[in-house]
Amino acid sequence: MKIDDIPFGTTDWSTVPVTEHPGTTGVALWRTRQFGTIRVRMVEYTAGYLADHWCEKGHILLCVAGSLHTELKDGRVFDLTPGTSYQVADGAEPHRSSTATGATLFIVD
Repeated sequence: MKIDDIPFGTTDWSTVPVTEHPGTTGVALWRTRQFGTIRVRMVEYTAGYLADHWCEKGHILLCVAGSLHTELKDGRVFDLTPGTSYQVADGAEPHRSSTATGATLFIVD
């Protein structure tokens, strides 16, 4: 990732509009900022959320609150708790997330 032409700024995430993205179960609530080609999101998954697709987009993801269960298409699983993160490249390893209790994530992609 190369970051160009973005002046210094701050984001009060509570003021960024929310968009809803339903999963197979539950809902993902996205607050999104776009900086050139870089998308930055604060995402809340409701309790019982299960993604409705295998994602192939690259991300750097930090679990801020709750717990996130991430499954890779090859069968590996990873559980994130507050303060843990993962990173994956575009097209590298399809993954999907779920949470029994809910989770808040900070995502850059």
